[in-house]
Amino acid sequence: MTNYDAVSKIWQMRICNLSSGSEGNLTYIEGSQTKLLIDDGLSCKETIRRLMILGVTPDKLSGILVTHEHNDHIKGINLLCKRYNIPVYVHEDGYSSLKSKLGDYVKLISFGNLDFSIGELNISSFAVPHDVRRCSAYTIEENGKKFSIATDLGHTNDEIIKNLSSSTLVYLESNHDIDMLHQNAKYPARLKARILGGRGHLSNIACAETIAQLVGSSARQIVLSHLSQENNSPSLAYKSVCEILETYGIIEGTHIKIDVATTHIGTIFRL
Repeated sequence: MTNYDAVSKIWQMRICNLSSGSEGNLTYIEGSQTKLLIDDGLSCKETIRRLMILGVTPDKLSGILVTHEHNDHIKGINLLCKRYNIPVYVHEDGYSSLKSKLGDYVKLISFGNLDFSIGELNISSFAVPHDVRRCSAYTIEENGKKFSIATDLGHTNDEIIKNLSSSTLVYLESNHDIDMLHQNAKYPARLKARILGGRGHLSNIACAETIAQLVGSSARQIVLSHLSQENNSPSLAYKSVCEILETYGIIEGTHIKIDVATTHIGTIFRL
């Protein structure tokens, strides 16, 4: 697994996934002046602990962008926002669902389909297919430096590929190994069908096929994300994706770089 080193010696953005997977999702983004989170599926205490490892105190956060209302993406928001008065941003189509799960003291701000800014960071949101009213993926940009995050999606389409292609760094779901999922006796048939469905989660195969479409675009670094602890592993996801890419003539480390996000603090990327 390799890490992305920006060509430019001057960087505006720092990005680090602090946790990824069904146990909790939390991604940190820092611009030249503004600090944000995407989701907060960890406890308030653990969120603060991991931020502090990066040298960040929660009172410096300018907002939390929410992808959708599932608990592994919002678990820590109530207490963190109550303590530090951090605004929470969500697409207008997911506003009511999220509102019903957050406390009245959380400052919830809705946005529409137009780009918007928080500080110097320009934010673009696009819909991805998941089993909620609205699941948002995000592209965040400062001075031409872009990264995207798209997890919790059952399939990709031309619009999603277009949005991901414009970013140098992409966090992309590689949730499960299909054979492991089929053979998992603990998962009922209905749950397996949900995961495998068009509004479920991307498999390692689907992730690799999406990456193949991104090669040749702006994308240089992919981070495999939202891995299932039951039906995948970091080494398996990495090996599977790289092997599938090789069938397209795409070599990891030459044509694209691949890293894996886990439940632990991940690689710090600088753009």
